[in-house]
Amino acid sequence: MSKKFRALSLLLVLVMAFGLFAGCSKDEPVDDKGNQPSAGDDANKPTDDKPSGGGDAGKDSIVIATMGETPSLSPTEHNAVAGSYMNSLTYNMLFRTNQDTLEPEPDLVDSYENVSDTEWQFKIHQGVKFHNGETMTVEDVKASLEWAKGFPEVNLYNNDIVKVDIIDDETIQITTDGPDAMLLSNLCHHGNAIVPKALIDSDHDFNTDPIGTGPYKFVKWNRGDSLEFEAFSDFFRGEPPIKHMTWKIIPEGSSRTIALEAGEIDFIIEVEAMDAERLQSNDDIEVIQFNHTSHNWMMLNNEKPGLDNQDVRHAINTAIDKESVVMVAYNGLATPALSAVPMNFEGATEENADVYDVEKAKEWMDKSGVDPASIEIAIICSDDTKKRAGEVVQANLKEIGINATIESMDLATYLSATAEGNYTAAIGGYTSSDLLSYVVGVYHSSSINASNKTRLVDAKVDELIDKAKVTLDAGERAKIFEELSARLNELCSQAPLYQPLTLRAFKKGLQNVKVSDSGGIRWEDISWGA
Repeated sequence: MSKKFRALSLLLVLVMAFGLFAGCSKDEPVDDKGNQPSAGDDANKPTDDKPSGGGDAGKDSIVIATMGETPSLSPTEHNAVAGSYMNSLTYNMLFRTNQDTLEPEPDLVDSYENVSDTEWQFKIHQGVKFHNGETMTVEDVKASLEWAKGFPEVNLYNNDIVKVDIIDDETIQITTDGPDAMLLSNLCHHGNAIVPKALIDSDHDFNTDPIGTGPYKFVKWNRGDSLEFEAFSDFFRGEPPIKHMTWKIIPEGSSRTIALEAGEIDFIIEVEAMDAERLQSNDDIEVIQFNHTSHNWMMLNNEKPGLDNQDVRHAINTAIDKESVVMVAYNGLATPALSAVPMNFEGATEENADVYDVEKAKEWMDKSGVDPASIEIAIICSDDTKKRAGEVVQANLKEIGINATIESMDLATYLSATAEGNYTAAIGGYTSSDLLSYVVGVYHSSSINASNKTRLVDAKVDELIDKAKVTLDAGERAKIFEELSARLNELCSQAPLYQPLTLRAFKKGLQNVKVSDSGGIRWEDISWGA
């Protein structure tokens, strides 16, 4: 992590702690990190007729508010954060991400061994139950990993697996297409969730009936409003303390704040930045803050006329006042981003990165030979925070002769349009627990029509990413990342905007709430205290 990033993050924390941020205008929701990942939400299912949200000991229900609705409940038919929240309730993978280190750790796997450069053997836990009562077997594991490879939304996370073999009743062997530094991280991804082979064979619809081994069973999806779940009594790690869980879809940020204050909900996933001071001053509410690995940018479709010119992209990036974007969109609760990759990963660098300079931006435009008036930019925004950021960018671009418009779009449509390349510009982001997964998802040409939304194709970028994938030594891999980061800054396929200091807010009395720097929460560990 750079010294600059640490210093800015510390400053933000101190400022928040002493309540120096002014105002609590209650307008808009906070970010979806959706591409990759962004937004899912809970609503409470009380055991009596009283409003949910109470923190009494013995309470066994919770209502969670989230900004965006999942595109799918299937683990293989999306690559959105909003969907990953839901998938974490109903499915398990062979591995999961450690809450502290963000490194992969065994989940459905009991033990494992890297037996050669390309072969890994995994012994699975015995007696694990699916929600339909069946016991998980190695046949289910093999079938699930092979099934997932057929879905373009997630095959980025399993296309390096060339073969899955059953060694015995407890052990499978995965063969990769070469030494693979990503395999264990990929096995944490929801796209590699383990589901019953019999359901795969019968063409079961996991979107309408998600059957996995996870801590919660799906109950009901009220489209556009809420999703309901109940604790799985046979969960292999033990039945969760909270028995009833509702995720409430509340797109508008201040509405989420008001609902928490009124006791209508118990937990907010995306806290409205403009309401941060207000929530922190409420004695009945707890607020957790953390430096998110999410990276947010204005993505530019590199296939569109004008935007296919690298000098034009530098002009756009240099014209954006990212300090103003942070203040207007995030009430200062973010770090302005210069690099093409998140700075809290080893190997990130700001070499070749642009800084805000309107005159320099005009020079880039002159160098490009492109008439700025000919460039068409409609900035897609799927929530109010993005819209605020887009409005700052719109004003900035006007100073160099580019007239941009703002287009509001619901999350599902936004994800589809940007993945398919049916757009010119959009405010978005990507969340990952490691830099290798991040660059593969956002910048490798194989991720076009998925999470490489700028549609960047660069042989050098692909070469460096592919080299990093087969480099198992972390120190050597960091050197590759530094070269890659500098190259991405030079190409400027999109305009970095900020990395958020992310907040979660919840009613006091909720215990064991822990959020990782990638935003992960293990809901099965949470309970109500006195």
